[in-house]
Amino acid sequence: MRSGLLSICCLVLFCGMVWAQATAQIGGTVRDESGAIIPGVEIKATQTATGAIRTTLSNEEGRYVFANLSLGPYMLEANQPGFKSFVQTGIVLQVDSNLTVNVSLKVGAPGEQVTVEAGLAQVETRSTSVSTVVDNLRVAEMPLNGRNPIELVFLAGMASSPGNGAINTVRNYPTIVVSVAGGLGNGVSYLLDGTIYQDPYNNLALPIPFPDALQEFKVETSVLQPQYGFHSGATVNAVTKSGTNVFHGDLFEFLRNGIFNSRDFFATERDSLKRNQFGGVLGGPIVKDKLFFFGGYQGTIQRSDPAFNTGYVPTAAMLQGDFTTFASDVCQGPGKGKTLAAPFLGNRITPDRLNPVAMNLANTFPTPLDQCGTVKYGYVANQHEDLYVGRIDWTKSQKNSFFGRFSAGKLNVGSTFDGKNPLSINTYAIDDLDYQAAFGNTYLIGSNIVSAFRLSASRTNIVKLNDEFNSLADFGSKYTALGGKVLNMNVIGGVGFVIGGGGAVPGASHNGPNPSIAEDISWIKGSHQFGFGGTLYHQQMNYWSGLNAVGSTTFDGSVTGLGLADLLIGNARTFTQGTTYGFYTRQYYETLYAQDTWKANRRLTLNYGVRWEPYVSISNKWGQIHYVDPALFAQNYRSPVFPNAPPGVIFPGDPNYVCGKNYSCDKWWNFFPRVGMAFDPIGDGKTTIRAAYGMSADRPHMFYPNQMSFGPPFADRVTLSNVNLSNPWANFTGVPSFSGPG
Repeated sequence: MRSGLLSICCLVLFCGMVWAQATAQIGGTVRDESGAIIPGVEIKATQTATGAIRTTLSNEEGRYVFANLSLGPYMLEANQPGFKSFVQTGIVLQVDSNLTVNVSLKVGAPGEQVTVEAGLAQVETRSTSVSTVVDNLRVAEMPLNGRNPIELVFLAGMASSPGNGAINTVRNYPTIVVSVAGGLGNGVSYLLDGTIYQDPYNNLALPIPFPDALQEFKVETSVLQPQYGFHSGATVNAVTKSGTNVFHGDLFEFLRNGIFNSRDFFATERDSLKRNQFGGVLGGPIVKDKLFFFGGYQGTIQRSDPAFNTGYVPTAAMLQGDFTTFASDVCQGPGKGKTLAAPFLGNRITPDRLNPVAMNLANTFPTPLDQCGTVKYGYVANQHEDLYVGRIDWTKSQKNSFFGRFSAGKLNVGSTFDGKNPLSINTYAIDDLDYQAAFGNTYLIGSNIVSAFRLSASRTNIVKLNDEFNSLADFGSKYTALGGKVLNMNVIGGVGFVIGGGGAVPGASHNGPNPSIAEDISWIKGSHQFGFGGTLYHQQMNYWSGLNAVGSTTFDGSVTGLGLADLLIGNARTFTQGTTYGFYTRQYYETLYAQDTWKANRRLTLNYGVRWEPYVSISNKWGQIHYVDPALFAQNYRSPVFPNAPPGVIFPGDPNYVCGKNYSCDKWWNFFPRVGMAFDPIGDGKTTIRAAYGMSADRPHMFYPNQMSFGPPFADRVTLSNVNLSNPWANFTGVPSFSGPG
């Protein structure tokens, strides 16, 4: 409740968006030929692609700023009685850029004009951060494997790949993990059109629009201004394309096919990959100079014959109990022959010792290619992805403009199961659907105050599609199929096979809606540009998994000396099964900031401000939290919530646990100062010396407390040794006051 009330207060006081910077600005000083400042000059900026116009007057110091301009090409005009008109063309605004265009007016008659047509090549002379803009040309023309624009983040020169770890798995829409300037792999803030664009599961990006629909993006790190936060490593600020007064679009298809490839030197035949990537974009005017549209689609269809894997299954002789050939060096390898342990003689097992459950399972295996039981099989590797983006821009007036955007990614990855051979069960099919809707409004409160409002909501849906093969119960075992009709079996100890694994378990993750609401205020006063605001964002994760519930068995030859022989007599070294588990986690993010960019003189810019960014902990809807308190452990204290828990372990509802249903207590007094300077030693906008100091914070992803819900007392998994496949729970002694033996 406290979090919610403070969130509302934050929103009412300052609905300022730290991420409204999917825009740019132009600023400068107006002087005459002698270098004297000229106040009161009318300055006009025109976006040449859409006809949108913004006007302002130079202030008493001759300075002007156009804040929160849309990206694209611009023409700048300056008019003052007694002077020739000034026109600057060739201005192209990139995401979050601060372009300086100084105006020099010459004395002249009305109607005379000075036109400057050269493009502007400048470095950033106002910000203390280190940044790289990947413009539309590089987005469109750089070769990308799979056409994923996130790969272009590595062009920043300070970005690297730290590996996927546990944050880029089948539980999220596939993406790329990027570490910037030595930061965390999930410590990058991803923004699209000024709105939060990340997956709560892992703090990585949602599906970024494909290159033809992406205008550009900026990678920014080091000491950022106080308006930036959420993650400490870097900010990736991307912008989708917009419609203009001219219809424009394209159609494309990219083809990869094994018939065009030469055979790998070590392969017996050419690869069979077939990938078709196709789509198009279209944008243009609905009402000239007022209303514009843009839309795009990209489809990717990938098919390939599976690579062959090798396994070993029981032969007809082995199904009769004869292991003489299989146990020999011929099958096990030179010097690796086996002799079945007592009481089995002559590498034979009497048929009455063969387990009926194992025999029923063996009937589903493919026919071996030789007397060693060799089989060849493959994992089917097909997938189909659809990416969508649509955007509307409306210039209501010179003071008021709006945009709306919807983007989505839908991915279906097929199961590895071929529908017949259980050895091909490795990873379930996955149906992913991630999408976001965003709305924005830019409003000129006055000639020197600009407001940029942003509203968005996103959802991620990751669903595993069960193979529906068979469980142990279907083969006659006294087994409860809590995890569905699937097997998880590992046969080692001599040559053998593997069925299933962590990717072949049921589960789903439905995260959202994840709403954010915010606004950015820019106020120009003299040589100062003040910014203030905040944001309110709520994210949630709804997750369940059958990982524990799928019974897994291991046959390692500990009884007979051969894993396959152990399987056929039904004696598993280990059997593990538990319950399904899941959790509902929630978290608020809220912040306020105030900053000033002070143009102290023509060459020196000072940036300073403070960011209030409280840490509101992730909460668990069901209170699936435990905490070990060393002091309470020393007192042999047992929680009244779960009296059978070990000493010192406390839970929500315990008088000693003071954080409610949160994983940790909230920290409200987090203030992060940031101060820096940018110095242009020559004054030509081509060299900058920066120095800065700042503090920032990061936050964990929503899946990190998974293990608390995974184990006791909220879920459980039991491992038994030396069990019989016909009744794997037979030697289970039970849990006192909970369950009986077996």
